[in-house]
Amino acid sequence: MMKTCQDMMKSSELSPGSENVSQNNTRDEENQFEVAHNRSLLITDPVQPCRRTRAVVKEWLLKLRCCLGAACGMEWFAYAALGIFTAILSFLMDLSVTKLLRAHQWLYANLEGHTSLQFFCWTLYPACLCAVASSFCHNICPSSTGSGIPEVRTMLAGFELPPYLSLTNMFIKFLGLTCTLAAGSTVFLGKVGPFVHISTMVGAYLGKLCTLIQANKEDAAAGQMLVVAAAVGVSSCFGAPVSGVLFSVEVMSSHFALKHYCPCFFSAACGALTFRLLSVWSGDMETLRALFKTNFSTDFPFCPLEILLFAVLGVFCGAVSCCYLFCHRWILRFTKTNQIFIKILTTEKVLYSSMVAFLLATLTFPKSVGQYMASQLTMRQLLTSLLDNSQWSAPPQNTSLQPLLEWSSPGSPVYLPLAVFLLMKMWMLVLACTLPLPAGYFMPAFIYGAALGRLLGEGVAYVTPGQKWDMRLNPGGYALVGAAAFSGAVTHTLSPALLAVELTGQFSHAVPVLLATLLANGVARARQRPSFYDAISISKALPHLPSLAKACPSLLFTPVGELLRPQSVQLQKAAALQEIQRAVSSSTEAQIPVVDSNESGNLLGFALRSDLLNFLHQKKIESHVKHLDEVCTLFPLPVLLSPAITVQEAFEILTLVGAKTLFVADRGRLVGLITWSELKRIIEELAKEI
Repeated sequence: MMKTCQDMMKSSELSPGSENVSQNNTRDEENQFEVAHNRSLLITDPVQPCRRTRAVVKEWLLKLRCCLGAACGMEWFAYAALGIFTAILSFLMDLSVTKLLRAHQWLYANLEGHTSLQFFCWTLYPACLCAVASSFCHNICPSSTGSGIPEVRTMLAGFELPPYLSLTNMFIKFLGLTCTLAAGSTVFLGKVGPFVHISTMVGAYLGKLCTLIQANKEDAAAGQMLVVAAAVGVSSCFGAPVSGVLFSVEVMSSHFALKHYCPCFFSAACGALTFRLLSVWSGDMETLRALFKTNFSTDFPFCPLEILLFAVLGVFCGAVSCCYLFCHRWILRFTKTNQIFIKILTTEKVLYSSMVAFLLATLTFPKSVGQYMASQLTMRQLLTSLLDNSQWSAPPQNTSLQPLLEWSSPGSPVYLPLAVFLLMKMWMLVLACTLPLPAGYFMPAFIYGAALGRLLGEGVAYVTPGQKWDMRLNPGGYALVGAAAFSGAVTHTLSPALLAVELTGQFSHAVPVLLATLLANGVARARQRPSFYDAISISKALPHLPSLAKACPSLLFTPVGELLRPQSVQLQKAAALQEIQRAVSSSTEAQIPVVDSNESGNLLGFALRSDLLNFLHQKKIESHVKHLDEVCTLFPLPVLLSPAITVQEAFEILTLVGAKTLFVADRGRLVGLITWSELKRIIEELAKEI
């Protein structure tokens, strides 16, 4: 007996670290029990095939989950996997597109001397590719057409669009976008928008996987993964992580939570690094450098007086973007109202895509009008040539004449091809936006802005001969500024300014780029004009509130009280059993309002429906209770809205607060409640009306 007491005293005198050791041993025993339990369930299940193999695999997966979760959390490994996998998809797409473009160029070059055969090769190749892309979308997955960014914005706002996150959509979007890009600069379409959509679909599946692995986590991880995926899509296209995150903040989310910054930058950095490493390993690049190599002078990048010219360029790009956005809105409205277009785009999408691609290819045939548009250059080669730092009007003797030879024709000034390019590509790009296939519209706007800047730069060099800074004037710098300003004005964002710097590595022009982008945005956003993506959201009647507010400014002043349904379910403070049963059975909301009495309607708080169900299940109540808070908790109201508040303000409050239900009261009297489902119904009805 004495020995047992002594042992107990010794064990009580152990160091405090022994408690931690015992806790760790307990956790290990619990993990071992969980692994053994899952393995025994798999082995004893007579239905599943390969029971023992599956049990071993699941056992190792559970051990891996425990190790990774103890290190830094499973979600961070999912962020890294998202960036790496998206970059691999982007690299494989670029590789496939490059091979298809080289095949087209090789076939066209080998037909030299046969003009008719070259014409059919030049026109039928992109027409067939567009027909294949449109056929995939029309017959397999109609939701894979277009950019995808308006739909992703709508999903990030809280609306569910399941067809746009399906595995079939991701596969068809990838194949269709590859065919679209392989059509080259003839169709003049890009990659950014659809690839952001593809990245979002990858993020959705990784989010579901994290939710399954972490059983104790809520579905918030899946929503956060969508936000991260939107940033990874841009960074994996260009290897530009910072501008990718900023693009996600500006375009995708009306309210960007600070908790998303670290995951977005981490995943975007993983994607950008993987994309550039793959480019180096494939031999496309020698080292990790900017995607578009430039040779701007860092000793004298620009004259201080040129700041005024950059500002003029920004205003000019903003004005041209207004013209472009007007034409884009007109063509969208025309395709939705013209009966012939509606019938063609409903039943004959493949024929329409091939005909439009054939028309565009005919106009860009190198031995006709195409010789004034540098039509033999790919999208990447177009931007690289426009960013050339030499003056095409008077090139120095020690510089390469290759970009000049690609743009100018014998006996014609250098301004003619730039002017023809700008005039033709304006309406050709507007027409290409109607094609029912996966396509991006950011990169064409970026190249178009570069052409605008190049034209102004060459014009300044021509009209100011003999000046001290004339020989140092860099038209490529004007092209860089114009690219950022025009694309930023079209999308109503500032991220293209940072993207232009990251793509070229030219930080010497950061100030002119930002200045021109700000001025272009100021001109384009005047009078609440919708952006490019806003116009698509309005045309498709997507319930995206910021876009609808630009289409109908009166929506900003619409009181939410005019759109609320009458509140039929409420409980009195002194509620009988039958009243509680009737309220629970007639309402599906998680929160049921509690008022002082039905006559006064003064709102006191709310009760959880789950508490009321538990109370009814226990049946520990008399036929009448004096106070409802005696049988369940009466929660206070964190936020109370007025019926005079607008729909946009209610949406912003729901987004910022994160609540699922908000109550509306007029001078303390209950008017109704706003839930996510109710607000979605209101926005969807407004979208249909607009």
